Amino acid sequence: MSKFRYFPIHSFYLTIINVFSLTFFLLLSAPSTAEILIGLGGPLTGKLEWTGEEMDMGVQHAVDDLNASGGVLGQSVRLIKVDDACNPEQAVAAAQKLASDKVVMVVGHYCSSTSIAARAVYTAHDILMISPGSTATQFTDEGGKNIFRLIGRDDQQGKVAADYLARDWGTQKIAILHDNDAYGTGLAQNTKKHLNALKVQEVYYGGYTAAKGDYQQVVDQLKAHAVDVVYVGGYDEDVSNLLLLALDQGLKFSLVSGDGISGKAFWLTAGASGQGTRFTFVPDYRKKPSALSAVENFRKENFEPGGYTLYAYAAVQVWAQAVEQINSLKMDKVSDHMHKATYDTVLGKIGFDDNGDLTGIPGWSWYEWTAGKFKPVGEQ
Repeated sequence: MSKFRYFPIHSFYLTIINVFSLTFFLLLSAPSTAEILIGLGGPLTGKLEWTGEEMDMGVQHAVDDLNASGGVLGQSVRLIKVDDACNPEQAVAAAQKLASDKVVMVVGHYCSSTSIAARAVYTAHDILMISPGSTATQFTDEGGKNIFRLIGRDDQQGKVAADYLARDWGTQKIAILHDNDAYGTGLAQNTKKHLNALKVQEVYYGGYTAAKGDYQQVVDQLKAHAVDVVYVGGYDEDVSNLLLLALDQGLKFSLVSGDGISGKAFWLTAGASGQGTRFTFVPDYRKKPSALSAVENFRKENFEPGGYTLYAYAAVQVWAQAVEQINSLKMDKVSDHMHKATYDTVLGKIGFDDNGDLTGIPGWSWYEWTAGKFKPVGEQ
């Protein structure tokens, strides 16, 4: 009878099974390493890149601070940035990129035209959108439940401008200009509407095409009407170029504008010719107790968090608090919460109305360009 040697093969397989089981258990019990993706859409290049830098720094710092404190819902947050160059067509492509990356929220865009163009993409993909810069009334009026803004509306800004023009310039010759863009046109129209309601009539209302550098026609009109003050709805470099052309042709008038000339490009282009230019802009919260810690951290990196920096930072704070409070990333639930709740941010306690418009803090303040910087009107 042949003899067979016995090998304990079953022990080998049992060992393999035990190792596999232990590994599977450890994988199940290990903390999740998944990331939550959010986006930034804005003018990271082009003539408004100064503003894009402010937005970029604000959002990136907010994300870094979130991750340093444990992230959101126990997960780290990763930021994906896209450049729209303040161009509506590029904004749509940028929004589609963020949608394909599966972001759950976007801080952006800045320009009203790009915000309106990108809005449809985010709505179609159930992505929350919080703009720190779009002032056009139709941005939220025609938006969905996912659309919010952290800045005042043009009908509010136009009223502030009209009150000033009527009070200080009501008996003199006023011209109102716009840049034929969603932002500038909306601001100029609202300023005209409120000014006329105050029984003050401008002597000229017209537009220029910034992309073509086409300022001569309106400059001719300013000269023909011998205007005393010009109100312009437009962006900083364009307004500067228009001003320089007018001055070069011998015109003298006071210049008033909106938040579009808050960028560094205004003074870099206009130089001393921009001295004394007044404009409406968002309130400066750098000295507010709620912002001091964040401001200090920005300054440690030799970056002054002016302009839209803190507003972009606050957009991330609002989203993160809403998600944590309802324990969900679902857009419908987050937006429902944002329409009802208030949030503690670097700007203070803020909220949103049923339309997605900002509540809790003033929308607009007056500033004046002086020696290369702007400061609140009346501040020494």
